[in-house]
Amino acid sequence: MKKILVPTDFSDHAGYALNVAAQIARKNGGEIFLLHMLELPHQGSDAVGSGHDLPEIMLFKNAAINKLEDLMDDESLADLKVSEIIQFELAFDGIMNISKKNDVDLIVMGSHGASGFKEMFIGSNAEKVVRNSDIPVLIIKKEAGEFDVNKFVFASDFSDEIKKPFAKVVDFANKFDTELHLVMINTPSSFKPTHVAEVIMNDFTSNFSINKLTTHIYNDVNVESGVLNFANHINADLIGMSTHGRKGLSHFFNGSISEDLVNHAKKPVITFKI
Repeated sequence: MKKILVPTDFSDHAGYALNVAAQIARKNGGEIFLLHMLELPHQGSDAVGSGHDLPEIMLFKNAAINKLEDLMDDESLADLKVSEIIQFELAFDGIMNISKKNDVDLIVMGSHGASGFKEMFIGSNAEKVVRNSDIPVLIIKKEAGEFDVNKFVFASDFSDEIKKPFAKVVDFANKFDTELHLVMINTPSSFKPTHVAEVIMNDFTSNFSINKLTTHIYNDVNVESGVLNFANHINADLIGMSTHGRKGLSHFFNGSISEDLVNHAKKPVITFKI
């Protein structure tokens, strides 16, 4: 993970994400792309080129430049390669476009989470990025201090379609020298006997070289509750999930456990696209 994108709105949560990104970059000899999106009034392609709006645009842009320069002076970024980017675009679109343009390996975002009607009908930018990003997305919910990942929980059904994103999970765990806790959540609607679940998990991991591995089977009323309760039970530092990237009506009716975790988990969550 050599190229890390950190979107910032200059909030405290964005600052927490930047601090974590700086630690990851320092451990891996990586660089950071610090992105601020300017969502201006009358957002659109004609707004930037309009002479009438130019003074207002320059006012917002100069204010953003000053704030980015202040961030660049943060001691956590000392000796790191950091590129500042200001983009006139909607936040979600800009994050997706900049990550592809710069061949980013990891997106690190701060998030307040969302709940109720906001969660159902609007969703946070973090949730949209998790749903659509082809690269791993790490969501930071609170100030982390030292980002030490000693226990990394990855929950899955361990089907064949998970094997491709799981290679990135293994790479992340091995680089951080973390203990990878694989867990299959048993629910009333999708229950597997222990001996069956153990065979599935052992077969799944047999072709991967994992430095520190523990497997678990955990029973709960639903998958989201099971993941959260298990992570709390072992005092995990990080939760990992894969996401299908459902959109439209499929997403509305079926939902996404990964996105729900982004909204509800207090621990950091990292997602990997199937």
